[in-house]
Amino acid sequence: MSGVEMTRAALAEAELPDYPGIALAQVTLVTSPELAVVAQAALMATDAVGFDTESKPTFLKGEVSTGPHLVQLATDEHCWLFPIARGGDHAALRAILESPAVLKVGLGLGNDRSALQARLGISLNNVIDLGEKLRGPGHRGTVGAKVAVAHFFGQRLQKSKKTGTSNWANRSLSERQLLYAANDAHVALRLYRAWLRSQTAQA
Repeated sequence: MSGVEMTRAALAEAELPDYPGIALAQVTLVTSPELAVVAQAALMATDAVGFDTESKPTFLKGEVSTGPHLVQLATDEHCWLFPIARGGDHAALRAILESPAVLKVGLGLGNDRSALQARLGISLNNVIDLGEKLRGPGHRGTVGAKVAVAHFFGQRLQKSKKTGTSNWANRSLSERQLLYAANDAHVALRLYRAWLRSQTAQA
């Protein structure tokens, strides 16, 4: 199969077990230069990382987003969350995102590239939007994480709209926010690994 064929309607009707997601113990909020060094070493030591960002939502007409407010990067075993504070030192984050040696994998990245460039002057290097890779020939748009998880893992990815549209600019993030953000990046990497295996099997 060249693309993921399951529709949202079929997913809604399917009876699937829940996708378990990453554990809180596998998530680190990078809140100090020391943690940034540890995160950079772990992320630069792998071939690919899951990638996503979160931004405080805008609700008013004409309101301009000031995001991203959080950048998530995941290895197979761990996810590192980088809060984007104004005037902060983002050298470790820049090194990872601009590195040609580490593949960054995400789904529905959309404006992430331009937002990072506009806010932090970071130019993403070596990036794949897996949602575009998974769509079949002749199809427009991208495949979302929920459909991809159902296709590859036979599981249902639960995503809370309330958490997704919460305030990601808060200095203190809730456990739900931490897990939501971490799963976005971690599941992208897991799906990438599964997609690679499927490509090898078809070859």
